[in-house]
Amino acid sequence: MILLLTDGPAFRAARHIAATLRAAGHDAYFAGGCVRDLLLEHTAKDFDIATSATPDQIVALFPRTQQVGAHFGVILVLQDVGSEDTATEVATFRHDGAYLDGRRPDAVRFTTDPCEDVQRRDFRINGLLLDPAQIIDPPAVDDNAILDFVGGRADLNDRIVRTIGSPELRFSEDKLRMLRGVRFAARLGFSIHPETLTAIQHLAPEIAQVSCERVRDELTRMLTEGHARQAFGLLDQSGLLVQVLPEITRMKGVQQPPEYHPEGDVFVHTMMLLEQLPRGASATLAWGMLLHDVGKPATFQPPNPRKPGDRIRFNGHVEAGIRIAEEILRRLRFSGDDSAQIIALVRHHMQFGDVKLMKQSTLKRFLRLPQFEKHLALHRADCLSSHADLSLYDFAKSAYETAEPEVIRPTLFVTGRDLIAAGYKPGQRFKAMLEAAEDAQLEGSISSTQDGLQLILQHFGPSC
Repeated sequence: MILLLTDGPAFRAARHIAATLRAAGHDAYFAGGCVRDLLLEHTAKDFDIATSATPDQIVALFPRTQQVGAHFGVILVLQDVGSEDTATEVATFRHDGAYLDGRRPDAVRFTTDPCEDVQRRDFRINGLLLDPAQIIDPPAVDDNAILDFVGGRADLNDRIVRTIGSPELRFSEDKLRMLRGVRFAARLGFSIHPETLTAIQHLAPEIAQVSCERVRDELTRMLTEGHARQAFGLLDQSGLLVQVLPEITRMKGVQQPPEYHPEGDVFVHTMMLLEQLPRGASATLAWGMLLHDVGKPATFQPPNPRKPGDRIRFNGHVEAGIRIAEEILRRLRFSGDDSAQIIALVRHHMQFGDVKLMKQSTLKRFLRLPQFEKHLALHRADCLSSHADLSLYDFAKSAYETAEPEVIRPTLFVTGRDLIAAGYKPGQRFKAMLEAAEDAQLEGSISSTQDGLQLILQHFGPSC
């Protein structure tokens, strides 16, 4: 007996849909990842259904549907389960034609044979079906309820990711499957079957045919599913990393000063940061960790032999890193908001080195950076992946947690309106004037608008 690990809305909705399809004379099975996760005793979040019903028959049976891929036999069935609205993907058994664009079949032929449907799927561990008619209460199913036409259960037992049929054919059909295979192996802690890995290594350059958005989303999943270091190790081994993120492979062999980085080169350091990313980590934090030192290879300076005691340096690596990260984020078509947060993490990660020496105004401006907790998380991981000294992190964290919002972001004593009222004309000097007044306020050296205007008079002269 195999216990289902969920009885949530998604499961109940899928079970109801399958029962409705069966009552109408159609076959209906849970398919793919949810069956795999069930057998691994993982919680399944989504329940997809494979059925002998055609798209038109599916639409006729359910009052609320969306045709997200009717040409390919995919219908989204919407239902209210309790207080939650659910969307379940229901797909007609099919046989795929040629994949001329390396992404989707040029044509499909619907079938009533579940075995034929399974043959066109990607990996054996994702080719399992479950007969929901055999589910009992409490939610459990008999072992015989699992339909395995492709050897998926054996691969689950052997902890292997292997394609259904020829790996060269599967990856030629949809190039993104190469990245998905790496992600599944990392997330599940599986190995990639040698023939499957060899095919990925051979076809890796063809990942360039996949849209930037699909590559970005797959990489983001790798970074945030809790096994980022394993995923990027497999990406490197498979030859995919140099294709999708050549900037990261350039970190290899770039040595660092051992007194600060006893762990090794920039690539090793970055992989150690990724190891600290928990499942469900923020995508922007994850990308910030990946890219924080991306400027080091371009700025590497060996020790000067004429200067005894000199060390390796990376002068300007933050500025170089910002430029390189911006190019990566443009290439992968990140949103403006996500790009801004990731770049901010790259831009400010070295400021922690001066945090104990900062003027109060500088420290307060630092602490009020948007989503400062992500800057803290990056710095902590940076320390633990190198010298392990958390003293600057502890100082910054304490300052952040004890700072009152009105102290680090007070109502300003001097605004642009105050300057205009004092007779100053708007112009290029306004920004410098306002920053000088705000710095003085944050330092505690002025306590009123009058004090601020007096300071501006002293530093910038009278209004004209």
